Amino acid sequence: MVELADIFRLHGPQYRATFGDRLLPSHLRAMQDIEHCRTAALGGQLYYCAQCDEQRYSYHSCKNRHCPKCQNQQANDWLKEQQQLLLPSHHFLVTFTLPAELRPLARARQKLVYNILFRASSQALQKLAADPRFVGARVGMVGVLQTWTRDLRYHPHVHYVVTGGGLDRQGRWHSSATDFLVHGKPLGLIFRAMLRDALQKAGLFSLVDKRAWQKKWVVDLEPVGTGQAAFKYLAPYIFRVALSNNRILKLENGMVTFKYQDSATKQIKTSELTSQEFIRRFLQHVLPPRFVKVRYFGLLSPAYRQLLHRARALLAAAPGHSNTPLPDNPKTPDRVTASKAPTAALCCPNCGAVLKLIKELKRNSGLPP
Repeated sequence: MVELADIFRLHGPQYRATFGDRLLPSHLRAMQDIEHCRTAALGGQLYYCAQCDEQRYSYHSCKNRHCPKCQNQQANDWLKEQQQLLLPSHHFLVTFTLPAELRPLARARQKLVYNILFRASSQALQKLAADPRFVGARVGMVGVLQTWTRDLRYHPHVHYVVTGGGLDRQGRWHSSATDFLVHGKPLGLIFRAMLRDALQKAGLFSLVDKRAWQKKWVVDLEPVGTGQAAFKYLAPYIFRVALSNNRILKLENGMVTFKYQDSATKQIKTSELTSQEFIRRFLQHVLPPRFVKVRYFGLLSPAYRQLLHRARALLAAAPGHSNTPLPDNPKTPDRVTASKAPTAALCCPNCGAVLKLIKELKRNSGLPP
């Protein structure tokens, strides 16, 4: 099976030679990490299977968040950690998309524009939800940035899982309808105005095509059921990379063929790109170093954790969502500490016997830490 690492190893040198002076350090690091992931270059351990009388190598992973080999278990781990945030209420998925006219600016100033996108979208939804004509309260939100379409084109947008209700200033719970949170049209107008104002303050307004402010900004809202279902829906967006290895079909004559699902028809299609265009498309989704792609707002923000406890107590006390304020629960932990099971012994993939560690293999000293 062809892997992303194979494409980088085979065609990465040519890409670096062509665009080396324009490549971001984060792009170079992602390429290097993915090329070396689970190879001798990163070190590891050498084991021995007495039953098979064979040696087994186990190499370290690169742990780069853009590597398709290093994201398998993290979604499940994240879901376990989110148990503290679950409310016994219905939830919504709300998606804010950056219009095409702003994408060149976002690609050139990623960290700044992505931060503005988060801030403008979260504030717009909180403002409209607080309107008494809708929820009339502070809702909870978890947002994750995604920058790609299924065929690897640049398409920055933020997915939010939003609680179907919130707390007002008096500490009373207000529930939304199970199939309606707020109207999408005014939400798009507020989002556009807030993002425009933020770009003006940042001195970037003149760099945006004026047509962006004359078009309708569409925000997608849909109910997604319980909190458990909502977080399960969101988890893949958090840890999914732009392209998984199982979508790559072949690498031949400098051409990469991969499959994707068409969002409109839900049919599986294929895309064939030159290796250089394929690498370019993949790298444009590498996030800036230390950029936080998952953020919490409103009731789900760490700053309002006591309000979250109050909301949970209200919902648990009355199936009909009582409007009577309850005292805070100081005993409710801010973090759920899961007991860690002991590390399982490594077993031989052939016979299942426990492997014996022979020695540690050192990392290539020429690679950065």
